[in-house]
Amino acid sequence: MDYDLFEPGDIQLQNRATLCDAKLAYKTYGELNADKSNAIVYPTWYSGQHYDNEWLIGEGMALDPSRYFIVIPNMFGNGLSSSPSNTPPPHDGPRFPNVTMYDNVRVQHRLVTERFGIERLALVTGWSMGAGQTYQWALSYPEMVRRILPFCGSAKTSIHNIVFLEGVKAALTADAGWNNGWYREQPGVGLRAMARVYAGWGFCQQFYREKIYEREPLGYGSLEDFLVGFWEGLFVKRDANNLLAMLWTWQNADIGKTPGFGGVEEALAAIRAPAIVMPAQQDLYFPPEDNEWEVAHMATAELRTIPGSWGHFAGGGLNPVDTKFIDNALKELLARGSSQGPKPSSGCPGERGGQSCADPHPGDFQAGGPAVDPEGEDLAGSAGDAARAVLGPDRDSAAAPAADAFLKVDRIADQAVWAQRLAVGVSGGRFSDRAAA
Repeated sequence: MDYDLFEPGDIQLQNRATLCDAKLAYKTYGELNADKSNAIVYPTWYSGQHYDNEWLIGEGMALDPSRYFIVIPNMFGNGLSSSPSNTPPPHDGPRFPNVTMYDNVRVQHRLVTERFGIERLALVTGWSMGAGQTYQWALSYPEMVRRILPFCGSAKTSIHNIVFLEGVKAALTADAGWNNGWYREQPGVGLRAMARVYAGWGFCQQFYREKIYEREPLGYGSLEDFLVGFWEGLFVKRDANNLLAMLWTWQNADIGKTPGFGGVEEALAAIRAPAIVMPAQQDLYFPPEDNEWEVAHMATAELRTIPGSWGHFAGGGLNPVDTKFIDNALKELLARGSSQGPKPSSGCPGERGGQSCADPHPGDFQAGGPAVDPEGEDLAGSAGDAARAVLGPDRDSAAAPAADAFLKVDRIADQAVWAQRLAVGVSGGRFSDRAAA
């Protein structure tokens, strides 16, 4: 077993059902530093497991395990964490309770705080359903999350996306062998049918028109070879009830249903962590215009579209060009300062949700001399040099020292807004000013 388990016991879910003897599978990469300021959470996606996320982790990349402590929690329903396939009766198979994004993130929060004693996260990021969890982290734990980069996902599943998933679900459950979830062996016909329905959505029209599946790095010999080898190969190794459980989570994703909030607009407005929101240019079920609408309702977010012809799978780690584009954005975001949220005010949505809204506003820097780290280093100089380097022509080479400098700034809670002030001073404009879509 190449992963660990966090066992929080029985947990009451958002819909009031109980997930008994819950288990959260996770894997970590890198070492947690002494002051626990270098942690990153990187959740999994639909049908994915932790090893499917490893393409974005590596030496010299933004998620470099020699610099950061990266935690990949496996979603409930993915076959490693509590799922229909591994939960004992009476909650096995189709009796597995419905789990929301909110439920997933709440247990992930317990993992990082109770097992590792982490109080601040340098970043939360994720693809597809991992992006949905990223939004939820920023909303549910604003005092903890310093930055977010959701890519190819959304804060709320759109109606069109729900319809797409209904087609996927219908293809799987039409197999008589599915037997309402009480199958003795996997419904292979349904899984293969589901894969072929999905094939028309995961990649875009240009991808198929130009037969990109025949080129490197995929290199399939024909369309049928691609449909069988890639798409059927992706799903036939999964458990049908697990796929349906995660599909329910996806269809019902909506940060606006977080306790204390009155809808997705109010929830998005409450997110204060600096964010780069990255849709794929030709994503058919998380289209850029949906993220554009979200960013327009967020205080400190920027829309940055992944160009190209790979559709939703621009965020899947298959195309080196898209991987570099995402990695560069992560490096840039990690090199930026972070804010602590808005001033307290009556009617603050976070307060109604049981969260703190009492931190300084990003624009209200509190004067009091230069920031100094515990080793006595003047951070104004080191962070300033790093920020100027990041804004220069060679962003990639500058990203590593910039990130180091800002991590030092992050260690001083009382001076947390210093990095935000510095970034404003160097760039000549407030980050939130660039958020208008």
